Amino acid sequence: MMVDAQIHIWGANTPERPWPAAGAGGRTSAPQREQPWRADEVLSHMDAAGVDRAVLVPPSWEGERNDLVLDAARRYPTRFAVMGRIGMDADNRDLLSGWRRQPGMLGVRLILSDAAEWLRQGEDHWLWGAAEKAGVPITLVPRQFYPLLENILHRHPALKLCIDHLGCETHKRDDAAFEHVPQLVRLARFPNLAVKATSLPSYSTHAYPFRNTHEPLRRVYDAFGPRRVFWGTDLTRLPCSYGEAISMFTDELPWLPRADLEWVLGRGVCEWFGWT
Repeated sequence: MMVDAQIHIWGANTPERPWPAAGAGGRTSAPQREQPWRADEVLSHMDAAGVDRAVLVPPSWEGERNDLVLDAARRYPTRFAVMGRIGMDADNRDLLSGWRRQPGMLGVRLILSDAAEWLRQGEDHWLWGAAEKAGVPITLVPRQFYPLLENILHRHPALKLCIDHLGCETHKRDDAAFEHVPQLVRLARFPNLAVKATSLPSYSTHAYPFRNTHEPLRRVYDAFGPRRVFWGTDLTRLPCSYGEAISMFTDELPWLPRADLEWVLGRGVCEWFGWT
């Protein structure tokens, strides 16, 4: 079974369903394409590429809403599940106790940012303890917050955390995109941390098979092992075809044992996030 660990879907920016305003305190990123990207369109690409399931992530430009991704999981429960967004206001703390009772909801997805006021509370913020208590896994974009992650992993050993995109930042490419890998590898000693090897072609200016991404990927794989490294695409960002994003792993990594592909390409992410 092949499971894509991250795909976005979103709707149009309309008066009936508006996006947050751009700028400080609002929308901080632009959509990856102008047209809405809907569940049925994603399914057609998945079917053509032979992908069985996908974890849907609502994009940041839509704000803290999960309506479209949860609707997709409701309509296609064997194909989609969700890592949803949650506001960091203290009023939302109690939501986590019933978070996974929402059909299709697996956990929470975060983007760590200097502009996020709530991060000033560090490992003392209510989110980490509440998610640990409720058994809600969190996947996140870490940026420069590796010391904070280490403190969280120490303090909350039962909280499952997962780092997106091998820890790469959206605007970086080639060597600069992977300069943080030593910090990431040092955290592999924590058994409650996993890594999504998603969207790797997007961080390379090279042509397929994006060979300059292979060495940092192998360093992370060697540190975390096949059960804590999850393939995926972030499909709307890919500079290549869906098939090439798959064959890069199945055909172009001779050091990746064939027996481990079952875990990397799907079984690992399902077991980590509890998608039965």
